[in-house]
Amino acid sequence: MSVAMPLTVLLALLVLGIVLAFARPLRARWREPVLRMPVLVIESDDWGAGPLAQAAALQRLSALLQRVRDHTGRPAMMTLGVILEVPDGARIAASGGVDYHALPLTDRVFEPVRQALQQGIAAGVFVPHLHGQCHYWPPALMTASRTDEKVRAWLASPAPATTETLPSHLQSRWVDASVLPSCALSHDAVSAAVAAEVATFHAVFGTPPQVAVATTFVWNAAVESAWRESGIETIVTPGRRATCRDAGGQPGGVDATMLAGDRAPAGQTYLVRDVYFEPAYGHTPQRLLDGLRQRTCQGRACLVETHRFNFLESADSFDTLETALHAALAAHPDVRFVTPLELARAMRQRDPQWIETRFLPRLAAWRARLDEIPHFARIARWSGLSRRCRRP
Repeated sequence: MSVAMPLTVLLALLVLGIVLAFARPLRARWREPVLRMPVLVIESDDWGAGPLAQAAALQRLSALLQRVRDHTGRPAMMTLGVILEVPDGARIAASGGVDYHALPLTDRVFEPVRQALQQGIAAGVFVPHLHGQCHYWPPALMTASRTDEKVRAWLASPAPATTETLPSHLQSRWVDASVLPSCALSHDAVSAAVAAEVATFHAVFGTPPQVAVATTFVWNAAVESAWRESGIETIVTPGRRATCRDAGGQPGGVDATMLAGDRAPAGQTYLVRDVYFEPAYGHTPQRLLDGLRQRTCQGRACLVETHRFNFLESADSFDTLETALHAALAAHPDVRFVTPLELARAMRQRDPQWIETRFLPRLAAWRARLDEIPHFARIARWSGLSRRCRRP
């Protein structure tokens, strides 16, 4: 007895010390909203200005999504990160590659794409988000073209350009990556650019954007402030904010991390998109199912990231997505399809229809989140704090 008591006390003190050492991430995950039901959101970026083959792909996606409905009768939805311009290759070539000219989504050449977008929106399956005026910073691209023959040829292409073929670092809009590491843009340049792209988005869709997702997930506080001034109330993130392209061209300069429901300094609500699903890369429906299972166990929404190229480069991607959606319904009959804006507002308002308030379900979700805390996973499992998600 005299030996057992000190050991018990020592163990209790050890656990207490560990909890105190990780108090901040533990508290953050406790405060993060817990959803009452499974939630699935398919998010796809890079649509809009670009290859005209998008029109047929969008029509096929719209029909596919309308065939899949949750138990409330709501169809599956796909958010579309919209790009509003690509280079006007003919005019750039005519200038000898010296002057940048834009081919906007409002141009008549993109009429079939705009019609496909609007038809999907009217059917309740497409939800446009602001991805950017363009998938690059035009002055940076022009500077790079002086020394990079491939970029120069890409800019002068006579057909609407495919931004996915640009070097990755040049696809970031909110930095000047013509040299690496990248340089920050001025606040005035950012403010003017955001105001212009919000106006263009409004002109195309008839309503201003309310959700933004930065190209390549590289942005900074100045961009968030400009978004807020232009009415953006929700920001889709990967759970961290990269602010530059480093010397190797990779996203770097992470200055903030966030959980779903956190508020940005400028006031917007952050969401986290962290399930990666690219059928063209060989990802199977099981990948989406595993993401949904884990996020549901954690009391989180499953925001799935996929991209336009899947549906332009691989016809099998449509079947893979539809199979994954039906499998999600079979595994989680109570899954709900919602928009990110609806989700963010429910989190802000702590809507009891969506947000769990009971202690034990919140505790179970919190325990399922502990394995993701850096350097804490092994301790959490050893102490019995963490809870492994099991397949349904």
